[in-house]
Amino acid sequence: MSYTSVFVLWAIIGYFFGSIPFGLVLTRLAGYGDIRKIGSGNIGATNVLRTGNKTLALLTVILDAFKAGFAAYLAYHLVSTDEYYFMNNGTSVNVLASLFAGTAGILGHMFPVWLKFKGGKGISSALGLLLVTFWQIGLIALGVWLLMAFIFRYSSLSALTAAVVVPFATFLLAPPVYLYFYSFIVLLVIFKHRANIKRLLTGEESKITFKKKA
Repeated sequence: MSYTSVFVLWAIIGYFFGSIPFGLVLTRLAGYGDIRKIGSGNIGATNVLRTGNKTLALLTVILDAFKAGFAAYLAYHLVSTDEYYFMNNGTSVNVLASLFAGTAGILGHMFPVWLKFKGGKGISSALGLLLVTFWQIGLIALGVWLLMAFIFRYSSLSALTAAVVVPFATFLLAPPVYLYFYSFIVLLVIFKHRANIKRLLTGEESKITFKKKA
């Protein structure tokens, strides 16, 4: 099998891992019905939190992070460590396969085939990928998110700020190959938050709340 085929295979595996809609599955199992009919209509942890069930929201974060992170972890440990050049930058086949798998996992979460390509916004899945592929950058992103959430209590603003920080941290800390994938993920995150950006600008964005929405 050629290296290109390896990357394609792991991207497909990553996509199907990522497309498992844990937020939707968990809320239905817990008796809350279709999470897409609650709050923002999103299947991610922030909207799950609007049910008032903090445990369920935390479990959604963990599982959504697990999806992309686990796909990247498997690829890293199962694929050859042969040297490989990607866009004129030296890396290894397993590192590149893990980045393809994890990035595709985020795409699967955002655009799951089972839900007519209408999925989550990818924050938890992106964090999972960062922590597995370059944990220092993952911790920086998490720290920025927590700080912004504590100060402003807007999940979307926290996510966008953390996302913008990632490319700069990657440029300073990681080999160039990571910057290509992480920057693509950041663009996806911003794209999925375009409605949130409009609400933030008009002062209509909902803040983080632990109260159940009717």
